Amino acid sequence: MRNVIFAAPFPLETTMRFARAASRLPNVRLLGIVQDRPTGEDARLFADVVEVEDGLDTDQLREAAEILIGRHGEIHRVIGILEPLQVQLAEVRRSLGVAGPSPETADLFRDKARMKDELRRHGLPCARHRLIRSWADAESFVAEVGYPLVLKPPAGMGCKATWRINNTDELRAALRALHASPERPALAEEFLRGREHSFETITVGGEVRFQSCSRYYPTPLEVTETPWIQWVVVLPRDIDGTDYADARALGVRAVKALGLETGFTHMEWFRRDDGSLAIGEIAARPPGAHIVLANSYAHDADMYKAWARATIDEAFDGPYERKYSVGVAYLRGVGHGRVVRVSGIERANERVGRLVVESRLPTRGAPRADTYEGDGYVIVRDPDTEVVKAAMTTIIETIQIEYG
Repeated sequence: MRNVIFAAPFPLETTMRFARAASRLPNVRLLGIVQDRPTGEDARLFADVVEVEDGLDTDQLREAAEILIGRHGEIHRVIGILEPLQVQLAEVRRSLGVAGPSPETADLFRDKARMKDELRRHGLPCARHRLIRSWADAESFVAEVGYPLVLKPPAGMGCKATWRINNTDELRAALRALHASPERPALAEEFLRGREHSFETITVGGEVRFQSCSRYYPTPLEVTETPWIQWVVVLPRDIDGTDYADARALGVRAVKALGLETGFTHMEWFRRDDGSLAIGEIAARPPGAHIVLANSYAHDADMYKAWARATIDEAFDGPYERKYSVGVAYLRGVGHGRVVRVSGIERANERVGRLVVESRLPTRGAPRADTYEGDGYVIVRDPDTEVVKAAMTTIIETIQIEYG
């Protein structure tokens, strides 16, 4: 029996989908490190659980792992899906002598300034950037790239704690909010203009074995800046043609440049109006925004299992045929408080219900969600990408949420 530690500080549904996949692999005893214990059926996924006060603290993770070793013996893998955990898990693996990405590799993906430096060193296009330790640094970068620009923590995740800066007053305010200093610099980036996409991979033994692309409507930064926007992710059915060939090649080069041997990656990239490409950033973790689930529907395959097979078994069961285009619509609305009314569901169902493969509709009385994924989602699929895109438009224009 192989002992696999899965670090899941909080038992969110998106996290537990991966834990379920890991627990179903043959000869795996799943052991958990958590802050909050999972409940219901998910509590039975783990043969044993150790609770910690801070699930992102390396020392607490290491101590919990040593407790589990004392109870169950040698550990086969130490895994988790949260981006803020990847460096700490790598440090635990090193201290225990467990296989997996090293702390150096994990930090190269996690520290967005180092990541972009390394990508540029390999000749890969990405947003111009600079660590801001002083106002002089900020002025110099503005002189180089102009406004708008993007400001974030160097170890930020996605668009969380990310600002679009349009002028000097906003820049001063954001630097104060980030407490930028020589000891704690902020990361300033060129504001990339163009169509934003993602690129996902599964890599095993240093070879990229699986690739997928998606398109955001609108961009994630616009979504976080405008909390009422109902937005979508679309996975086109055909990514083998010329429309994606250069982006896929760029993504594979990025994975190799950053030295990932085995695991998932999620890269955000832009196609500028002139057709050129630029990498926004890349993370050594599965994507959020239900993109793994969408890939499962696109390929008629369990991509959570594919993640588990890669990270635990260092194996890949593909290739997987991309049979469908898939779209995910995220339901949000204007206002604050609790969900008091959801309208348009019946009308949307009449128009596109035949395409729906999964949904979670907003619950009346529930407090407004504080995440970019909103209060519900609808997933559709069809062999025709244009049919999926039209269905996404119907859903976000028809279903409306009111809060109060």
